[in-house]
Amino acid sequence: MEPGQFYHIFNHANGRENLFVEERNYSFFLKKLSEHVLPVCRIYAYCLMRNHFHLFVRIRFAEELKKLWNKPENTIQLTEKRIILKTSKAFSNLFSSYTQSFNKVYNRMGSLFIPSMKSELVEGNASFCQVVNYIHANPVHHRFVDDIVKWKHSSYKIFLSKIETKIERDYVLKVFGGVEKFIEYHRQPIEPKTKWIDG
Repeated sequence: MEPGQFYHIFNHANGRENLFVEERNYSFFLKKLSEHVLPVCRIYAYCLMRNHFHLFVRIRFAEELKKLWNKPENTIQLTEKRIILKTSKAFSNLFSSYTQSFNKVYNRMGSLFIPSMKSELVEGNASFCQVVNYIHANPVHHRFVDDIVKWKHSSYKIFLSKIETKIERDYVLKVFGGVEKFIEYHRQPIEPKTKWIDG
C-alpha cells in the first residue's frame, strides 16, 4: 500500500470463527486500531461484523511517515519500499495484538485472522462515496439489520453527530456534499449486482 493513496481494506476470521463474540470486543478492536493503524493512516469509514471487518483508509503521505519513523537512533534509510513495508507492519501489529488478547481471554491458541488481508485501491470521488456506502451497508447485506442506522459497530452514525472522533468526518461529508446528501446516498437500495468481497 503506497503513501497518500486511499484503500478499502478487508479481513476475515479464520474458518468459521468470529472476531467479535461479545460487545466489549468491538470497542477493544477500535482501541487497538487507534493504537496501531491511526499513526500511519487516516480513517474514513469502518464496519465491524461478527467474523470480518471493513476499513476505508488513506495511507499518510511519505513525509508524515518519515517524521513518525525518523528517530535520531534510526540509522536505516527510509526508502519508499521500506515505508510500504512498515505501513503493512502496522496492520500486522493490529491483528497480532488483538489476537493475543483475544486468545488470552477466551483460552484459545493460534491465528485468529486470515493471514493476508485484502486491500483495494480507491480513486476518484465517485468510488470514494461507493466504498463508504458499501462499508456501511454491510450489515444490511448480511441481514443482521434492515437499516444501516441500526448497526452499532460502524462509523455511519458518527457522520450524523458532533461527537469527537478520529474518523475524518469533515472530509467525508465534504466529498458527499454535506450531511443531507450523505444520508440520501445511504438510503439508496443496495444494488443487487454489487460484488461483495466478504461473500
